[in-house]
Amino acid sequence: MKPDTSISSSERAPKLLAQVVDAIRIRHYSIRTEEAYVHWVKAYIRFHGLRHPRDMGAREVTKFLSYLATERDVAAATQQQALSALLFLYRNVLEINLPWLDDLVRPKKPARLPTVLNHDEVARLLAVVRPEQSLMVRLLYGTGMRLMECLRLRIKDVDFVRGEILIRDGKGAKDRVTVLPRSLVEPLQNQFQAARRLFDQDRAASRPGVYLPHALERKYPNAGATWAWFWVFPAAGLSVDPRSGIERRHHAHEKALQRAMKQAVEDAGICKPVSVHTLRHSFATHLLHSGYDIRTVQELLGHADVSTTMIYTHVLNRGGRGVVSPVDAVR
Repeated sequence: MKPDTSISSSERAPKLLAQVVDAIRIRHYSIRTEEAYVHWVKAYIRFHGLRHPRDMGAREVTKFLSYLATERDVAAATQQQALSALLFLYRNVLEINLPWLDDLVRPKKPARLPTVLNHDEVARLLAVVRPEQSLMVRLLYGTGMRLMECLRLRIKDVDFVRGEILIRDGKGAKDRVTVLPRSLVEPLQNQFQAARRLFDQDRAASRPGVYLPHALERKYPNAGATWAWFWVFPAAGLSVDPRSGIERRHHAHEKALQRAMKQAVEDAGICKPVSVHTLRHSFATHLLHSGYDIRTVQELLGHADVSTTMIYTHVLNRGGRGVVSPVDAVR
């Protein structure tokens, strides 16, 4: 029996997008993954004139990915993200498991070495970064945390006695432990006091507690209003939770830190393509340079495979594979 085509694809699209969101939330994907996947599904449907994805297949997916690469000139990582969103749509929402899903040519990421700052560049950067973001920048370099791992830190996850930070639900939904730099203990304790003032304001105003991950809000309905679950780096103002619609205090926004980092790089006179993530690369490389074994660095970074950590051994080498150029022997 042929499907009823009396309802246009454009009328069915909102329902489809709602199904995409439901499938993502069931799997506890992050809000950023949700936003990205919904964006690419919308773009795919619009590109093909609002046709329903169920009526399309390998040819349409390939054509869309080719358009992104040739006409939009997107990076390989962006193209890969779009493909992942479409694979999720077909497999987990439409439940279509066709052979062409596995035969699609995946965009190949260029093999590039990460940018790493030397110790002098790090010192210059830390000297000029804005005071409001200084502690976060030092923490990122001193712990190897990713940007969002730092911003999402909770009070309960910093252990001053053991000198460690517990990173929960990191990349790949994994927990790990990293070092708490001794030089940052006092600044962090001062940050706790500043966060406590905002926490007390929220409690005095009977505001909703902070966001809790996954089903914890249902299991422990009052936990979000406790000090232990409060953000180490809370936002100055309130914002609306995009999933629940509740106005509450979120953690500090990443844009402010990214802008401060960009300005600091310029002020420090660093002529390298530096981002917040460069601090993580520098952390790993400097640990290896100090003699720490690669397995230890792997655990601190939370890499699933040591081969990912091995990239930093290449960065360690001076010049091409650490060799001395023959021209240096010419007198």
